[in-house]
Amino acid sequence: MSGRSGLSHDADPVAAVLAEIPLFQVLGESGIRDTARAGLNRRYRSGQIIFHQGDPGESLYVLLDGLVKVVFTTEHGDEIVLNMLGRGDTFGEMALLDDSPRSASIVTARPSWVFALPRARLLELMREHPGLADEFLRMLGRMVRRLTDQAADLAFLDLGGRLAKLLLQLAEKHGRSGQVVDLPGLTQSDLAALIGASRPAVNRALQSLVARNLIAVEGRTIRLLDVAALRRRGGL
Repeated sequence: MSGRSGLSHDADPVAAVLAEIPLFQVLGESGIRDTARAGLNRRYRSGQIIFHQGDPGESLYVLLDGLVKVVFTTEHGDEIVLNMLGRGDTFGEMALLDDSPRSASIVTARPSWVFALPRARLLELMREHPGLADEFLRMLGRMVRRLTDQAADLAFLDLGGRLAKLLLQLAEKHGRSGQVVDLPGLTQSDLAALIGASRPAVNRALQSLVARNLIAVEGRTIRLLDVAALRRRGGL
């Protein structure tokens, strides 16, 4: 793993976060503690790579705190941000299912604290706790639904609508008070990649929302001024 720092086996603080995540709640208190002891947790500075696209899929990762970008690199070297993940989110699931290389890189957008559970231990836990396998399938189902929603948005929402919906989602999940998007590691190019658009087009769409007093842009901070109107614009 690239840029590692703060390697730790301290299980108690990890178990406290795992207990908040539906995937692990089926294990019960003792099972969660055992799971926390079975993996490692590491802290990363902003801008560090947790794993590279093409790396072996050896562990399931849980973001205990922080913010990361899921980044796909094309064969020409262009980078596309596929998703943003925050506290309690998991990543690296797909490579565990078919023992394939990582399909994307994970890059920290903020200082982040990450737990890695080895694939072999995850499979053991699934055999010991069938409910964990059921919850893992539900988690994959949510992932498929998210991808389906994104495809539908591309087909049925214009750029302004997709941008409004994305800003609402980012503010709710990663922002402050559900009305402020403050993501230092997220650029306009990243926003564009997340909604299938070009950077200049996203810049124009942002300015349109500003002109209509729906948002205010202050550097890389975006304040949502009229949530109701943004929800209508995003088809919500």
